[in-house]
Amino acid sequence: MQAIPMKQKRFRLIMFVLACILLIAVGTVAGFYTPASFDTNPAEQLFTIKRGTSARVIAADLKAAGLIRFEYPAYLYFRLVNKPIKAGTYKLSPAWSVHTLCAYLQAGKQELIKVTVPEGLTLSKTAAILEDRQVIAADDFLAAAKNTALLQSYGIPGSSAEGFLFPDTYFFSYDETAARVITVMLDNFFSKTAGIPHFPDDPAQRYETVILASIIEREYRVPEEAVKIAGVFTNRLHIGMGLQSCATVEYILTEVQHKPHPERLLNKDLEIDHPYNTYKWRGLPPGPISNPGMTALYAACNPEKSSYLYFRLEDAEAGTHIFTKNLTEHAKAGSIILKRAAGR
Repeated sequence: MQAIPMKQKRFRLIMFVLACILLIAVGTVAGFYTPASFDTNPAEQLFTIKRGTSARVIAADLKAAGLIRFEYPAYLYFRLVNKPIKAGTYKLSPAWSVHTLCAYLQAGKQELIKVTVPEGLTLSKTAAILEDRQVIAADDFLAAAKNTALLQSYGIPGSSAEGFLFPDTYFFSYDETAARVITVMLDNFFSKTAGIPHFPDDPAQRYETVILASIIEREYRVPEEAVKIAGVFTNRLHIGMGLQSCATVEYILTEVQHKPHPERLLNKDLEIDHPYNTYKWRGLPPGPISNPGMTALYAACNPEKSSYLYFRLEDAEAGTHIFTKNLTEHAKAGSIILKRAAGR
């Protein structure tokens, strides 16, 4: 049997090595562009990366989640591109190639939770919305809202952040802390109120303004009437008259006594002996009864100057009120409204 020349052996070895390298290269490139699923419409998945997680662990977690077929192409991509991956939660599809998926992660396109907090909600109702949207546990949010050090850092003299949690649409990540959620909402409050004319800088005056705004928020229905209602309450405060706001009694019933929201208030409700009952106690209640929006906050700082001391709902559907200067006019307005309702 004829021996194979040394040069030929060397050539074959080189060709074998090159073929292996080529196969590895082709496999790696194919791995970059081969999805984990070939379904036309596979379900997207939430994938969370914790702070400090290495590229190798991320690649392994992606495979374990069924988002990629092989770890190595993803790990190699992360190493070659050498761009930090931001911690957070991402919505990914197994139909994406490794290249697309890894580029998406390195772009930091986190999945955020959209939360809309309407005007006039209480602290507890705001907490319930955040928990329902899976941002943070309600109990954790309530505890953070009562953190003394945090309140002092913002110059809030009350026992909680009630009144200062600005109603708005927020975008939160899936790994938020209660303290950060509170901070975002408080920062938003002070940013927005900075543009309101005559908004107080003094913490004590600011707190009284927020208390008044929280009542106005629960009383007005038509935005144009907010400054009028603010004027009525301001006039009552100036002459030492009780605010006589039904909203403060509703606050006692729902937030203090934890009863369902009443369809209407009864005479016995107006007699509840509680500092928030503005039918029994003159002046402002001890704290805000809601988280007011811009309309109510503006109105509290810029009440309409008038002689009105009373108002009552004129048209429930339209949300408009009749404003009067004394009790006689107030009673007369009530009679007129009743006659209209009776069709007379």
